[in-house]
Amino acid sequence: MIFINLPVNDLAASMDFYRSIGFTNNPHFTDDTAACMVWSEAIHVMLLTHAKWRSFTQRPIPSADASEVMLAISLPARDAVDAMNTAAAANGGTADINRVQDLGFLYSRSLADPDGHVWEAMWMDPAAIPPNDQAG
Repeated sequence: MIFINLPVNDLAASMDFYRSIGFTNNPHFTDDTAACMVWSEAIHVMLLTHAKWRSFTQRPIPSADASEVMLAISLPARDAVDAMNTAAAANGGTADINRVQDLGFLYSRSLADPDGHVWEAMWMDPAAIPPNDQAG
């Protein structure tokens, strides 16, 4: 399992945003300082108020225009990538913060949540990956 911890300015708004792009809330790990948003059995995002975040580390919280990481998440189809970006833009996030990538076998679009955390929604068809040219 992976738990991604993200500092957020407005916990309720961030929970609404993550619900809008397909996450569900686990109320057992949610209170007025933190919320556990579930993508899958293996991937959970912990949204932490700034005060809660600072109980774990005193390192500075990056500004919304900085990128500390880009979190890539696999989706089942190209249209699901587009739908996630549309939902992000309609619910307080920013769609297409990086260029759209379309390699045929791989399609991705990047979005930012309301606090500027970067997600790359991607779809890939491994069977369509061109083989490496081993000759020569």
